[in-house]
Amino acid sequence: MEKRIEVKIDAALSGKTVRYIVRNHLGLSTALVRRLKAENGISLNGEVAKNHMTVSTGDTLLVQISDGKSENIAPVNIPLDVLYEDGDMIALNKPRAMPTHPSQNHHHDTLANGIMYYYRNEDFTFRVITRLDRDTSGVVLVAKNPLSAQRLADAMQRGEIEKTYVAAVCGVPSPKAGNIKMPIKRREDSVILRTVAADGKYAETEYEVEKEKDGLSLVRLFPKTGRTHQLRVHMQYMGTPIFGDDLYGAPGMGERTRLHCEKIVFPHPSTGNRMEISAPVPRDIEKLF
Repeated sequence: MEKRIEVKIDAALSGKTVRYIVRNHLGLSTALVRRLKAENGISLNGEVAKNHMTVSTGDTLLVQISDGKSENIAPVNIPLDVLYEDGDMIALNKPRAMPTHPSQNHHHDTLANGIMYYYRNEDFTFRVITRLDRDTSGVVLVAKNPLSAQRLADAMQRGEIEKTYVAAVCGVPSPKAGNIKMPIKRREDSVILRTVAADGKYAETEYEVEKEKDGLSLVRLFPKTGRTHQLRVHMQYMGTPIFGDDLYGAPGMGERTRLHCEKIVFPHPSTGNRMEISAPVPRDIEKLF
């Protein structure tokens, strides 16, 4: 989708170069500025702008970021649960048992397929910011243009995107609240499974037990890092694997992993204002308690 940014030059910006404004004032990446230059996507007072040009009070700098379409993702009419949408992003409540994006054996049944159908009449590139495993439900954030994707990815790197998960786990973690700081790496005998290992990458998860019933606990999880399968591995390490998790020690006949991304908090990519988006806890987790 196209993103338009209009900058009215005031006294504070007067005398600066176009390059300074797009890089420092707007925060565009070097790669994006290079692309915009090639596409004549930056104009000053209606004329194509060059990086070295100096602006003056009253000038208008316009940045137009065009977008393509994810041709390799087929649009499929899959119902979507949209939690929030504006010109920069869309947040959805992904159901359990749905992959986020296509992969081997999953070419037409993913969240990405549904979004490509939702935007079938527009140029849209699928840029997922907060990806979830197939059997994890909850909030997924998708950027709608390259600039929003860049700013949200930068916020993720700075630790400014906070997530809250809800899980049903087998047993009761001890202590009932704490901070798990155990490194994680891929198991040498698997391309999928991860494990706690001294030579792994740093991983940190805060947790607190909310309810207990029939040998299960309802736990809220607050990941401070984003390693693959982090919450599942850390709960297994605590001796309380997530209910239904057949990869990490808690399989159940006909059951799926009871893990749900309940909330994300992050700075809006255009305004910087604090955003909070939530998805209700699924019934199949609530009914266990």
